[in-house]
Amino acid sequence: MTIVSFANCQSDRVHDIWRSGYHPLDAIFSPKTIAVIGATERDGSVGRTVLWNLMSHPFGGTIFPVNPQRPSVLGIKAYPTIADVPEAVDLAIIATPAPTVPDLVGECVDANVKGVIILSAGFREVGSAGVELEQQIRAHLKRGQLRLIGPNCLGVMNPHLGLNATFANSIAKPGKVGFISQSGALCSAILDWSFHENVGFSSFISIGSMLDVDWGDLIYYLGDDPHTESIVIYMESIGDPRSFLSAAREVALTKPIIVIKAGRTEAAAKAATSHTGAMAGSDDVFNAALRRCGVLRVDSISDLFDMAEVLAKQPRPKGSRLTIITNAGGPGVLATDALVTNGGTLAELSPETIEALNQHLPAHWSHHNPIDILGDAEPERYAKALEIAAQDPNSDGLLVILTPQAMTDPTRTAQQLQSYSQLGKPILTSWMGNSEIAAGAELLNQAKIPTFAYPDTAARLFNYMWRYSYNLRGIYETPTLAEAETVNRLEIEQIIQNARTARRTLLTEFESKQFLAAYGIPTVETQVARSAEAAVQVAEKLGYPVVLKLYSETITHKTDVGGVQLNLLNAEAVREAYQAIAATVLQRTQDAQAFLGVTVQPMIQREGYELIIGSSLDPQFGSVMLFGSGGQLVEVYRDRAIALPPLNTTLARRMMEQTHIYRALQGVRGRKAVDLAALEQLLVRFSQLVVEQRWIKEIEINPLLASADKLLALDARIVLHDPDVTEAELPKLAVRPYPSQFTWKYKLSDQKEVTIRPIRPEDEPLLIQFHQTLSEESVYFRYFHMIGLKQRIAHERLTRLCFIDYDRELALVAERKDAQTGASEILAIARLSKLHATNDAEFGMMVNDRYQRQGLGTMLLNCLLKVGRHEHLERIRAEILCENRAMQRVCEKLGFQLRRDAEEGVMKAEISFAIDE
Repeated sequence: MTIVSFANCQSDRVHDIWRSGYHPLDAIFSPKTIAVIGATERDGSVGRTVLWNLMSHPFGGTIFPVNPQRPSVLGIKAYPTIADVPEAVDLAIIATPAPTVPDLVGECVDANVKGVIILSAGFREVGSAGVELEQQIRAHLKRGQLRLIGPNCLGVMNPHLGLNATFANSIAKPGKVGFISQSGALCSAILDWSFHENVGFSSFISIGSMLDVDWGDLIYYLGDDPHTESIVIYMESIGDPRSFLSAAREVALTKPIIVIKAGRTEAAAKAATSHTGAMAGSDDVFNAALRRCGVLRVDSISDLFDMAEVLAKQPRPKGSRLTIITNAGGPGVLATDALVTNGGTLAELSPETIEALNQHLPAHWSHHNPIDILGDAEPERYAKALEIAAQDPNSDGLLVILTPQAMTDPTRTAQQLQSYSQLGKPILTSWMGNSEIAAGAELLNQAKIPTFAYPDTAARLFNYMWRYSYNLRGIYETPTLAEAETVNRLEIEQIIQNARTARRTLLTEFESKQFLAAYGIPTVETQVARSAEAAVQVAEKLGYPVVLKLYSETITHKTDVGGVQLNLLNAEAVREAYQAIAATVLQRTQDAQAFLGVTVQPMIQREGYELIIGSSLDPQFGSVMLFGSGGQLVEVYRDRAIALPPLNTTLARRMMEQTHIYRALQGVRGRKAVDLAALEQLLVRFSQLVVEQRWIKEIEINPLLASADKLLALDARIVLHDPDVTEAELPKLAVRPYPSQFTWKYKLSDQKEVTIRPIRPEDEPLLIQFHQTLSEESVYFRYFHMIGLKQRIAHERLTRLCFIDYDRELALVAERKDAQTGASEILAIARLSKLHATNDAEFGMMVNDRYQRQGLGTMLLNCLLKVGRHEHLERIRAEILCENRAMQRVCEKLGFQLRRDAEEGVMKAEISFAIDE
């Protein structure tokens, strides 16, 4: 039995909405009928401007002014209400005062209007009264299927249709860039700039306050739009982080998403009780979120559109090494400074490349990178230098600089370079000058070779390019299989329950280390002593020298109150240290309850590096993780990286790579390297702790001692949420973690036990083995045509199937472990994918030929139905080849309705869930 779901589905992705016919946002971007509520003839009014824009830029549809005071507006018959419009309305544009808007939206819902744009201001931006108006609008939206953009926005344009549903002065030129902005004023400025720069748009969208349609909705829409090749965004706030991250992660691999965000000022948590909370600024967290979903952030509006152009014309570089070819030394130096200052590197020319250049360049060329081919360089010299440099394996990209000199021919040089536009690595150019280089620059741009007036601009854009590639690779690199889970959850639950019962938010150091040990994170042995003599007894047991630390339920930073005594060599030193800590803490805190005793632990020789690992809460993204240089001066050095949990080993390594300490961890000045693989695993386990233990508000290991032979948590602190916080009020993670709750165990008809569980990124090798077992019939039934094994197991394809966003889709694998060898095998895979802009999903399934007709397909599909009910889906459907009788019988057995689609030649299966399911 082989189970399939989608026709023409080589990538195992669901039908996009463009193929299946209708997308709910089509009512806004491709309407056939538009009602303008608040249309008027008053000069300078929004209602008049919008109506005039629709009239003067024909979009192929009908316009209906709505105004109860006038029989016609600008010569077009008007209607008192939306209900009086004689045709079904796709899009209603509301341009009336804010207090009138909720009732008008309600009337639109009652009239079955499909889309609304609210141009009116006066909502949340004006305070509580505006918030109440928004709540009224939301209540109306819940009654129907209407989608809404705004309020407080400029509107939307679809230049390819001639649709100008805005109150801007002009309509954008048609192009391939989808532009979304939270600022209507910036939209107007960008529009003016685009005419001067000859930039065209597939869509031009002012999103406003995102009361309904948000970033995720629009990214998915533009991701499916055949006219859009890249998406550029001006953002002020992210709204729903999970919606944005899910959509961006899916779309960014095929269409570049470039963001400029207002407000780079670090807003550190002033009330944070840990170093982690004080160091994880909101802008850093935003950058980490963009890295996690493969989105590129730039610093200026010009960079925003330059990068959209560059990524549309040239391939992404594989690394940060740039080769510069120039006919003048100065511009080459400027480009080098811009490159290296922002993280790029000059490619080191191989001996073979230098020898080849020696044969074709004058004797006095630079003999290194930048390749200075001298001021008298003719077009042929440029072309030969480029051809040779492009073949150097040490180079990831090329920048060609031309300055107009007496012997220079900018136009003919450009003609010579046109044939090198597709080198397999990016080529950028800088034709410096004015009118004399204009023709050559135009030829380069026509050949899809981006050219810039200044070489430092080109070098800066190359840095953006390789970072973009770096982020995307980090998402889809296959991680190492994580170590087997050995979490003592019962112990953890008891610690949390005891603290909450006592209405404590701060765990003691001893409790914090118990917490870490339960997740397999090595900690220095620590025992509690509530008297000086008890401390001596513990020290005798552990062996000298020892360390005494304050044991307190209220004090976080022990060193701030004299709560640490180091290198105690005998019993008398321990007694004195105990008394000293007690006296100092009482003197500095004036709180007799602050001192409850001490913890005693061995004095560890700190040979190695002190690191910090922590997690704190960001108001938008929830829990975020921090890694970097640790110790008492952690906030002074501020060498840290931020990431969103959960992590796998690849993401953990990328997090380490962002810090300065990472270079030292690899071994410097004769020191042995730290076991980086073990450190990766520790970070993964720590992220698992953060994901699973949602009662934790802040957690930190500082320092984590890292050396060649060990990793050891010397100190730890954990802060819980306030005891009055309910479980429903706990913050949600921005990235949905591995849904381990969707795990079941079954026995096949031959009594072999299988585990059905969600797929993991680490499953790629097992998936390769699985595809090697499939017959041609199984492949044909799954994909509706033959796909070769090489194509099916390509890394680029399998990573997208294994690295899924669990918020958007879920793939279940049936796994069997060999009792003797412990080796795992995937017997079947099933996938449930939510359709964009709907609450429906499609499923697909494949079963290893050797395990067909043993009930495995029925088990998997039944599990998918359980997932669908849990996720509150409305419908699940599939397309099945008519000859695939086995799959049809399984669907019928589980309650699917089947119907034959004669036009497409398939059987369509569908099952609906009751709302209360």
